[in-house]
Amino acid sequence: MQPTTYLRITRASALYDIVQILPFATPWSFALFHGQLSHLNVWLGGAPLPAFAPLHFVLSSLLGALVLLWSLYRLGSPSRRLGRFDAAGRLVFAFWIAWGMLQARMPVLWIFLLPEVAWGVLESMPVAQPSGSRTLRAAFRSAAPMRSRRGG
Repeated sequence: MQPTTYLRITRASALYDIVQILPFATPWSFALFHGQLSHLNVWLGGAPLPAFAPLHFVLSSLLGALVLLWSLYRLGSPSRRLGRFDAAGRLVFAFWIAWGMLQARMPVLWIFLLPEVAWGVLESMPVAQPSGSRTLRAAFRSAAPMRSRRGG
């Protein structure tokens, strides 16, 4: 894949994250969203989601705020390095989402799991080297020989 395409993918994944995480960003928005998620889970054949205590709302909002900030950073400064970190994070998130699906009847988690895996795979794909570059990373070499203080 071309570097410009990869950066577009990194930006698109950041935009997806912003839209997806906004309901989780505050305790009040998540309180409204929790009911909708519960109804959707029941519609998909699962059980109603358990009621949340204030601590659950705080923890979900902390996660939402962190992901929102991470997404805004990637949107403003996309890079191959950030895309690779994001891919690793997505695979970790996917693992925990899958674990949650195994622990309880929560088919609603599929709407979070599938995009995480898809974005993780896209951001893990090989990226072509910029034209004129023969190596992944330039070696640390100087034209002058290295010398120690002792004249070596």
